[in-house]
Amino acid sequence: MRLRFRLTACAAIALLAACSVLPKAESPDVYRLPSTPLQRDNAPAVNWTLRVDTPNAERMIDSSRIAVLPQGNVVSVYQGARWADNATTLLRNRLMDAFRDNGRVAGLSSDETSLQADYSLAGDLRSFQSVYENGQPVVVIRFDARLVKNSGLRIVATRRFDVTQPVGGTTVPQVVAAFGQASDALAAQVVSWTLQQPLDGHDMRTN
Repeated sequence: MRLRFRLTACAAIALLAACSVLPKAESPDVYRLPSTPLQRDNAPAVNWTLRVDTPNAERMIDSSRIAVLPQGNVVSVYQGARWADNATTLLRNRLMDAFRDNGRVAGLSSDETSLQADYSLAGDLRSFQSVYENGQPVVVIRFDARLVKNSGLRIVATRRFDVTQPVGGTTVPQVVAAFGQASDALAAQVVSWTLQQPLDGHDMRTN
């Protein structure tokens, strides 16, 4: 019995020693996309409904990793940090919040619910990363927006939105704060552009 106990104890010690050399699992900090509410618009509500779709994006962007291009076309990510969701979902939710803050589109939904709507705001998220310019990080967001009339699936307006936001430092929280500022600016522009469109028109518009 004593010999069996010694063998069991030796086996346990050996197992603990082996485990100690294994790499520790990553436990990243998870960040929400910061946001500042838009000012409410007191103009009359529109008489059409809108669905905000999750943008299309390439794999580098459609991810929860926080992307950075430190030099040229080299793609990297901030270690030990992740978004709370994929970037495409973060942007869709930010646009939804912006339209709610504005208040003029009462009939608002997203592609999560698949509700019927008169128009859809769709598009391609081309950039959602920080880049280094002159040794300093700058957040870049590029969104190619499309307004689609769901009856007949006809594009009625398109526009490219480019937003850049300098980062006030090089730490991850500072980068995340700059992403929030850039997303706020882009959301405000998208809401304003959408509400300026004569959505009952028949001609495709590109401005």
